[in-house]
Amino acid sequence: MNSSSSASMRNELDPDRMPKHVAIIMDGNGRWAKKRLLNRINGHEKGADAVRTIVRTARKLNIAALTLYAFSTENWQRPQPEISGLMLLLRRFLSSERQTLVDNEIRLNTIGQIDRLPQAVRENLEAVMDATANNKRMILNLALSYGARAEIVEMVKQIAAKARAGALDPAAITTETVADHLYTRGMPDVDLLIRTSGEMRISNFLLWQIAYSEIFFTPTLWPDFGEEEFVAILHDYQHRERRFGAIPST
Repeated sequence: MNSSSSASMRNELDPDRMPKHVAIIMDGNGRWAKKRLLNRINGHEKGADAVRTIVRTARKLNIAALTLYAFSTENWQRPQPEISGLMLLLRRFLSSERQTLVDNEIRLNTIGQIDRLPQAVRENLEAVMDATANNKRMILNLALSYGARAEIVEMVKQIAAKARAGALDPAAITTETVADHLYTRGMPDVDLLIRTSGEMRISNFLLWQIAYSEIFFTPTLWPDFGEEEFVAILHDYQHRERRFGAIPST
């Protein structure tokens, strides 16, 4: 599809039915590299290009929040050379995209066990988050060293501590209380969850926040995922009827 066709598809989207929060499980970098007889880091490098494309597209479409599953708590089990390569790529991405985020009014945020990341990575993250702290047009959440079960355990600990201290009545705990103690506090729940590479599982990602998400699985490997397919998925999303447990409208 050429750029004019892609622009036409974007223009056909209904801005009033755009998802406020899109989350993506970016899967398939390793398989993309293996198919081309390359090493896995080459796949991750190509995957970083896809990240740039989707972030820019989301911004053009005025999507309020985009959460990308970049590194899970389970990914620490990968071989050390791959982990080191991923951390280096993350630092390079942050350095190269800092001005783009500033210019496009995108605020960088991170969710996960950030304290487990190497100090150099944390310093890069903090620098870019500080530089983009006042941006209000879009939030880019990078899920790093993230696991939804770990997030939920941390939420329970925080609420339990407040209840034990007498600062919170257990009988007053609501779904809003829970949401306010998650990494994504203050953000809308996920409207649309996308997973690339053909795998049909959630992989411990945003388990609370995706309770009523529309889910779209695509066989496309993440490095090949581009603006055209993203826009096509948004078209599909806009034609779904979101009922949140209610009966269909008549």
